[in-house]
Amino acid sequence: QVQLVESGGGLVQAGGSLRLSCAASGRTFSSFAMGWFRQAPGKVREFVAAISWSGSSTYFADSVKGPFTISSDNANNTVYLQMNSLKPEDTGVYYCAKQRASGTYFTLTSYDYWGQGTQVTVSS
Repeated sequence: QVQLVESGGGLVQAGGSLRLSCAASGRTFSSFAMGWFRQAPGKVREFVAAISWSGSSTYFADSVKGPFTISSDNANNTVYLQMNSLKPEDTGVYYCAKQRASGTYFTLTSYDYWGQGTQVTVSS
């Protein structure tokens, strides 16, 4: 079993920054890729970013490419999502997830463990 706990969400003005953290416990994720997804009110959950288990490869949705970065600290079982230049359309609940042994980085079904989510609200 893997438990994932997100933190770092909050209310920020447009143009501001937030750093989300995802702490994993239980079975470590050092052999699996990790991803971040978000869900805005009334919308489907969408892919934001992912990082390979080694940390050498990162992937981003086109909408966040550039302002967002993803990193991992395997020694502390934590994944981070640094979000800069935030826009109101970045508002939503952000979830981290552990990828299964195989699958594409951007599809929900490729992930088998999910955190409870952390709210990010960007005001205009």
